[in-house]
This record gives sequence, C-alpha cells and structure tokens, in this order.
Amino acid sequence: PRHLLRNVILIPAGKFDYDLVVIGGGSGGLACSKEAAQLGQRVAVLDYVEPSLKGTKWGLGGTCVNVGCIPKKLMHQAALLGTAVKDARKYGWQIPESLSTMAEAVQNHVKSLNWGHRVQLQDKKVKYLNMKGSLVDTHTIRAVNGKGKEVLTAKNIVLATGGRPKYPTHVPGAMEFGITNVALECAGFLTGIGLDTTVMVRSIALRGFDQQMSGLVTDYMEAYGTKFSWKCTPKSIEKLPSGLLRVTWMDLNTKEEHQDTFNSVLWAVGRASETKTLNLEKVGVEINKETGKIIVATDEATSVPNIFAIGDIAEGRPELTPTAIKAGKLLARRLVGHSTELMNYDNVATTVFTPLEYGCVGLSEEEAERRHGKDQIEVYHAFYKPLEFTVAERDATQCYIKVVCLREGDQRVLGMHFTGPNAGEVTQGFSLGFQCGLTYEHLRNTVGIHPTCAEELIKLNITKRSGLDATVTGC
Repeated sequence: PRHLLRNVILIPAGKFDYDLVVIGGGSGGLACSKEAAQLGQRVAVLDYVEPSLKGTKWGLGGTCVNVGCIPKKLMHQAALLGTAVKDARKYGWQIPESLSTMAEAVQNHVKSLNWGHRVQLQDKKVKYLNMKGSLVDTHTIRAVNGKGKEVLTAKNIVLATGGRPKYPTHVPGAMEFGITNVALECAGFLTGIGLDTTVMVRSIALRGFDQQMSGLVTDYMEAYGTKFSWKCTPKSIEKLPSGLLRVTWMDLNTKEEHQDTFNSVLWAVGRASETKTLNLEKVGVEINKETGKIIVATDEATSVPNIFAIGDIAEGRPELTPTAIKAGKLLARRLVGHSTELMNYDNVATTVFTPLEYGCVGLSEEEAERRHGKDQIEVYHAFYKPLEFTVAERDATQCYIKVVCLREGDQRVLGMHFTGPNAGEVTQGFSLGFQCGLTYEHLRNTVGIHPTCAEELIKLNITKRSGLDATVTGC
C-alpha cells in the first residue's frame, strides 16, 4: 500500500553518471543534495527559475531565500522597528526616520545567501547546473537552458521543485496588473512602513489555523491601520491613464459592486506545484489531479521506486522550509543506507509574522474538538500584557495564550497557541515539549523566566470551561 515504507532498490551506481540527481535548488533540494554528498554520493542539483509575469528572476535557494521567508521576515522586522521608533518616544528617545535603504539592504542580504549556497555546493562537491530539468525515463534527466542542453543519468532522483503563486485568471486584468505575495504578513509590514493597505478576504483569514487566534490577529491588524474588506471577491482590474489601478469587486453579502483605485494589487490566492514540466506522467509518477502535487509514501517515495519527492510538491506535506530541509536530509541518509528514520510531520511548529505575531504548534481548538469531542478537552487560557507595551501605552487586547489539553489523565497537551512579541522564538522553545509527551502538569512544574511573555504559558491556570475572567493581573 502507498502509505507503507517502501524498500530502497539497490542498483549498481557505476552504470549512472550520478548516484543522485536533485531537481530543484530550494530548501529541501539543497539540504538533500548536500547531505548525500557528505555521505559519499556523487550528486548533481538542477535549479532554474522561470521569470515571473513581470520578468522577475532570482538566484539559488528557492522561494524561502529569495521571495519568501527571508525577505518577508526582514521587511517584517523593518515594520517592527518603525513601531519601536514610535514606542521609543515614550521612553524619551527622539530618533530620525528613513526607509530609503530598506529594499537595497534586503536584496543585498538575499544575494549573499544565493552566493553562500553556491559556495556550499562547491565545497561539498555537489555539481550545480543552472538548468531546467525534466524526466526522460526513470533514470534519465534532460537539462535545458538558454545555452544548450545536457542529458544526465542517476541511480536515484529527488524532485524538489516547490511551487509558484497562482493568479486568479478569471479576473480580467489580474495577470497584467497584479503581482503575487503572502497576504496578512505582507499587508502587515506594508502598513508598518506607512502604506495605506487593504486586504480583501473572500471567506476567512488564516484558513487551517485556529480561528479564534486568527480573529485576534486580524483585529490587531485593523487597530494597527490595515483595512479589511470581508466577504468580497474581485471582478476586474483596469489601468487608468494616471497609472493607478481601478479595482472592481463584489460584496458577497449584499451582492453589490464597488470600485476604488490603488497603486498596486497583490494576489495571495494560493500556490501551484511546479510539476507540469517534469514529464511525470510519461515515467509513471502519480500525481493528485486536483492539486498537481505528487503522491508520496511515508518515506517520500513516489509510485516509481527510485524517484522521490520532498517539500511543497509532495501531497499532504506542510509547505514549510524546515520540514523540507529535515525531510531532505533524512531521505539522503536512507538512500545511502545510513538510517531508516522517517520524517515526523506531526506537531510541527510555525509562526505567522503579522504585526502581532502568532505562533502555534499542535492542534487548533476546532481540530482537537473534532478528534476528541468538546467534553474530552480542556482549554487553559490567558489575556496578558507584555511589559514592553506598558510604558509605550500600546493596546494589548489581542495578546492571548491558550493551551489545548486532553481533559482526563495527565492532561497531555494537544495544541499551544500564542499571540504576542517574538511568537516564533517562544513557540520554537515550547515545541520541543511536544516531542517528549508534554502535559499540562509539565507546564505547571516549570519555573518561569521573569519578566517575559513566555512565562505566561507556564502560569496558565484558568480554563475556558470555568467562565472566569482570564486577564492576567499583577506581574
């Protein structure tokens, strides 16, 4: 069956150019290729970026390095520093403001990472080909770029081509005048650097996340200055002689059409897997017809025994850089026979870098109720005020923590949710406990670091079921 671990088929490596060829030089592909090379394998990586509709290209490192996690976090930090400058006045500082160097600084850092990845591949003796790869047969790859083509053979092949943003092609003007990005995080830092920003939401924000926490995130953003148009869908975009973009949309509640003008339109309507040009059907690699993603077993194997898929193109996998990196390393170790360890995709922590950061690990409250029943879970929660917000007189209404536990026995923790400063740092630390069977009693027996936001997690003592006021008082 597909879900069971497959046996790696051992084929003499001498008959192939490489032991392993990886198609895709993003987080997962690079991690897999470098690990395999360190374990003595002959490895090649193919990476090629098709220009966006606006003609944008980028270097080695994939979405995360070039147009995802890294530049997003740096621009989020720029917006946080803008807020910090405002806070600083309350503490007695007067600081001049300038945003003109931000874009150049971010781009320079990204370029340094591109170069760093190339150096690492060279140091580890991984052959790097800036070429677009596709499958000829189960052991042969065709590599093409503007300068020519090559044919490579490999004992094993790893597909790690990731995804690209979708455009709503049914909306006139969308592809001509729109660009793509992530929604709330991007809207947050654009607001933070002083731009008038509106988010249009068809249904709900942060689908797949705990919806109470999602509401706190968007409530904070609205108070922060980001506008939201709820239950609306775009109908068309047209460019006016002035250069502005006129957007027409429909309110799904009233069925009325509205119009307004904007300088830019960013689409954040999902991502499509980069699998169409890999020639998968010809070699027998099965995909999910609806999502375009590759169907994989627990060991990342596809329906072809020597072809594997990791990262965003694999069906059912979290679209997160750290999971792709770890999965790639573990796969490389299994392919050379150094390990049988499989990637554990359960309880992976993540953070949404909105103006009020939201970190979580484990189950949402809704999912915990669905799996165990509402009467079988206990939710401990608290509204707290970060010390940093006090002198600055910042509103902490949406700073909230909740821990979802099983109600009986030792109250094993099923999910942990945190909105507040440095949510990623807080959540990363507590996520370790999920690998060790974290219980509510473990939290209660932990001594906090004072004064921190993280200590509020180990002080939780009020349940939702009690109906008591969960606002933290005192220090």
